[in-house]
Amino acid sequence: MTSPAHDGFTPTGTIAAPADRRRVVFATIVGTTVEWYDFFIYSSAAGLVFGSLFFSPFGKDAEQIVAFISIGLSFLFRPLGAFLAGHFGDKIGRRTVLMITLILMGASTALIGLLPTASVIGVGAPILLFLLRILQGISAGGEWGGAVLMAVEHAPRAKRGLFGASPQIGVPLGLLLASGVMASMTMIAPGDAFLAWGWRVPFLLSFALILIGYYVRRRVEESPVFTEIAERREQTKLPIVQLFRRHALLVIIAALVFAGNNAVGYMTTGGYIQNYTTNPDGPLAMEKGSILWAVAGSAITWLIFAAFGGLISDRIGRRTTYIIGWVLQLGGVFALFPLVNTGEIGLVFAGLAVLTIGLGLTYGPQAALYAELFPASIRFSGVSISYAIGAIAGGAFAPTIAKALVDATGTTDSVTWYLAGMTVLGLVATLLLRDRSGIPLGPDHEAEQSVSPIYGLSKA
Repeated sequence: MTSPAHDGFTPTGTIAAPADRRRVVFATIVGTTVEWYDFFIYSSAAGLVFGSLFFSPFGKDAEQIVAFISIGLSFLFRPLGAFLAGHFGDKIGRRTVLMITLILMGASTALIGLLPTASVIGVGAPILLFLLRILQGISAGGEWGGAVLMAVEHAPRAKRGLFGASPQIGVPLGLLLASGVMASMTMIAPGDAFLAWGWRVPFLLSFALILIGYYVRRRVEESPVFTEIAERREQTKLPIVQLFRRHALLVIIAALVFAGNNAVGYMTTGGYIQNYTTNPDGPLAMEKGSILWAVAGSAITWLIFAAFGGLISDRIGRRTTYIIGWVLQLGGVFALFPLVNTGEIGLVFAGLAVLTIGLGLTYGPQAALYAELFPASIRFSGVSISYAIGAIAGGAFAPTIAKALVDATGTTDSVTWYLAGMTVLGLVATLLLRDRSGIPLGPDHEAEQSVSPIYGLSKA
């Protein structure tokens, strides 16, 4: 294995200049922010207006449920995106795949802003919306793994958690941007104007964001780990086959770790809190703009704790950071709805902000955790597919489940217990993983060939 650079910046020693370091981190944050802005704009709109605009053909009682189902629909196609991106990312490189996913996501989002509604073309409107949401899901399935590996595989061994937090904070930044733009549009185009055209503007802004993200990502070099694999001609011919043949159990356990975080996070990123608090026929009927600003504010606290989670995981280990995070997330879950149900905007924000403490600590270290679990030659496939499966098990239908539970029981207590159960599931999965903080990430071919089927799993 190639010896590291004198400052230990990369596994292969190909990047040492501070300017290159900053470029990698900046490009990762910008690219993932653009991708998740696009993804979360849909969730926000689904919680606020898509039910009446696109899903009215399903009837008044079902339109909002179908809107939430459309959010989850994209998750079912994330594994396809993960399979494709993982296969080509392990064969032709991380950087090329990231450029493709960025363009696919941005184009799909912008086209949603141009769609006619059900009042114009009837059932054709939800069908077209479903198709574009599927394309968003395919893109999201491939985006995360590539962004993670570009950040972590460029990082110094002692700072992988911190560098790996850069794609993670792109998620709350995307939520902040999406909620902020939506909130601004409720002020610029209030009432009927927002329903008529205001909601479209955030989607159409994606055209400009694609150009920015594309420019930034083009300036970043390929991952040094993949470059070394390519130079050695050690790319795996069928990385996905190798992944499931040797590491299927590890994929499942890793997916459950993310599921525990994702189900709780999708109370806001999936639009459920936005819908629950602003529904004029619901118990709170709060003002849309205020709730969107509260969600935007909680995205800032989420960002802070995600970055902090990545940072401290370099010092106390990924596993320990996660365990602390799960305990704090569980406390946040039990505090959430008692504060939200007061109907006071300050307390609603407090509930969301408290929740983000644990969310951040169980999300910030995820990039480094996942990258250190899988061998280099199948790493893109491993992290992407684990993430995609975890997203389905966790956030895909969390808003739909939450709404169905409240409709069936008449209380948010049932949602609290559902989220608590998912948090405990994430904790148990974490305890099954081995802490591999700081291991070499380069393509040590001999070591990879000798790994056991429990590579990455705890012996306990």
